Amino acid sequence: MIRSRRLLAALALPALSALAGWPASPAVAQATYPTRSITIVVPFAAGGPTDTVTRLVAEAMGRDLGQPVVVENVGGAGGTLGAARVAQARPDGYSLLLHHIGMGTTPSLYRRLSYDAVNGFDPIGLVTEVPMTIIARKDIPANNLQELVELIRRQRQELNYANAGIGAASHLCGLLFQTAVGAPMTTVPYRGTGPAMTDLIGGTVDLMCDQTTNTTEHIRAGAVRAFAVTTAQRLPSLPDIPTTAEAGLPGMEVTVWHALYAPKGTPEAVVNRLSRSLQFALRDEKLAQRFADLGTAPVAQDRATPAAARAFWQADIAKWRPVIEAAGQYAD
Repeated sequence: MIRSRRLLAALALPALSALAGWPASPAVAQATYPTRSITIVVPFAAGGPTDTVTRLVAEAMGRDLGQPVVVENVGGAGGTLGAARVAQARPDGYSLLLHHIGMGTTPSLYRRLSYDAVNGFDPIGLVTEVPMTIIARKDIPANNLQELVELIRRQRQELNYANAGIGAASHLCGLLFQTAVGAPMTTVPYRGTGPAMTDLIGGTVDLMCDQTTNTTEHIRAGAVRAFAVTTAQRLPSLPDIPTTAEAGLPGMEVTVWHALYAPKGTPEAVVNRLSRSLQFALRDEKLAQRFADLGTAPVAQDRATPAAARAFWQADIAKWRPVIEAAGQYAD
């Protein structure tokens, strides 16, 4: 009878805690996780490349977790507002962040932040590495990348280079491109990739470097001219576009990686459960096909893990720090 009473008390505790508004014990919370919807914060506006990737992942993870996975767009300040929201959230697995390469550059681009950009998160796993494309207005007087580079070196700052703001993937790719070319251009920052692409298509600006998730459809439609992809191999989605190395600009390789994070201090069991769910999502045939349509692919399963994501993230911070410091361009 004593044992029965103890068992009933143990079973009743979570319900009583919930009714009283008390938090369940960590052990109970981890064993039953998740019991309600999960929010993935995208630190950029809806409709952009990172938002597209996140919504595909969220849908598939929701099927595995048995709870809705809701996407919330918290844009502004180069992605730092959304990142801060998650870094300062309760570390219980219900507030997550899906961010891109900005997680590797923020520690160098920003000298003052309201959160710890290096130690404020627990990585869950990598998601994808999106190639970049060097594109221009469709009537630019150059037929290949070599001719484009010669044009840039002749006209230098007479040419306008569009990006989605300091810290955006298009800004970072532009820094590498101008370094590789050895000639500066006039930079035109926008409040997002959408308006930058609109002006490029309209001929208001001359050049841009952006993710295939945002450029592939415009390239196929002939709305912009593509000169190279920033990968070691050509892309199946754009087989006629040469790599930067093939086009005469070796060393100009960059991808925009995306990863999923939880706030620092999230229980290890919850992080591991989320990692398993992410791996489930990346095996989904519908997600893989949609990624392929956008010119990218899910990472291998062994990269969708906390350890692999942390190692990659730390290496990327080290890679970008000297580039940003040499450029002397900071976001604050």
